[in-house]
Amino acid sequence: MTRGSSANLGFVPEPLAQLPWKVILLVLAIGCFDLLVLYSAAGGHIRPWALSQGVRFFVLLGGAMALSRVRESTWSSISLPVYGVIILMLLGVEILGKVAGGGQRWLELGIIRLQPSELMKPFIVLACARFYEMLPPAEIRKFGAIWPPLVLIGIPAALVMLQPDLGTALMITAGGVTVMFLAGIPLRLFIGGGLAGAILAPIAFNFVLHDYQRNRILIFMDPESDPLGTGYHISQSKIAIGSGGIFGKGFLNGTQSHLDYLPEGHTDFALATMMEEWGLVGGVLLVIAWFTIIWWAVNVALKSEGRFARLTAAGLATTLFFYVSINMAMVMGMAPVVGVPLPLISFGGSSQLTVLLCIGILMSLDRQNRQQTRW
Repeated sequence: MTRGSSANLGFVPEPLAQLPWKVILLVLAIGCFDLLVLYSAAGGHIRPWALSQGVRFFVLLGGAMALSRVRESTWSSISLPVYGVIILMLLGVEILGKVAGGGQRWLELGIIRLQPSELMKPFIVLACARFYEMLPPAEIRKFGAIWPPLVLIGIPAALVMLQPDLGTALMITAGGVTVMFLAGIPLRLFIGGGLAGAILAPIAFNFVLHDYQRNRILIFMDPESDPLGTGYHISQSKIAIGSGGIFGKGFLNGTQSHLDYLPEGHTDFALATMMEEWGLVGGVLLVIAWFTIIWWAVNVALKSEGRFARLTAAGLATTLFFYVSINMAMVMGMAPVVGVPLPLISFGGSSQLTVLLCIGILMSLDRQNRQQTRW
């Protein structure tokens, strides 16, 4: 069967033919479009952002394609050990971490600066999926199916909150809780948890969040209360998006980013930089591209036979969805500014690594699904 399949593919090696090339081409298109956005954000120069982002992107995309050869059993066996290593790295951030942008979130590792909290986003999904893979199905509605994942989620979320990084802590929590929900934990427990969260929210708002985090939430509810202070980012973002109109001002013709009115126009607010020049049409095409990738990830979950593969694929699809939806809502003023980057568009090596790691794991699960279907 294998020889026959190879013969039909002609000169294309079977490992390459097994890759989901439609998804890879979409990822490649988004990554190359990102280089145009960063080139423009720098005023028509490849430095300091486009060149380094492009080199990392092509290296990491090659790494994601290589990860497609990893078996599901390997991901399952390494999930908890890697989770433990990332916990140690998060502890290392508290002791030796690099302070930048008002937060202590990075580890200096020679030639690279790594944000361990980004790596926890996919591996909290793998760790929780591994726990439910080991759990007997008859135990799913008992208390023993609930508290271990809550501990797995709570430890990294608490460490990330100390950095402080509310957005990443929320994404780690959301990824883990999604796996718990999909594993079959009774719905009434999530409803109860939501009610408890609503009751505790005022306490957290007053005693847990930092001043700047509280201000961001207040600004979200009343954006015009401080347009030149805390609300400056979102006000300028809305101006940039609105001025782009339907078709945009044209490549290299953005004013908000080029005249430095838009803060963080190459990172968290890269979408605003892009939509000022490419307009609503560019934003819609980007949304279509990302949700096509997410829909492919959902289908990988639906076609997976093993419990670990199903939960992992669904959890990673949800993680990608949170990345895209939270950033877009944040940039358009529909959610508080929480510092979640737009995947493969915002400048940053750690988020690039995380997103392409998610896609590499999904490709490996997709490859195994297609092999099982063929046999």
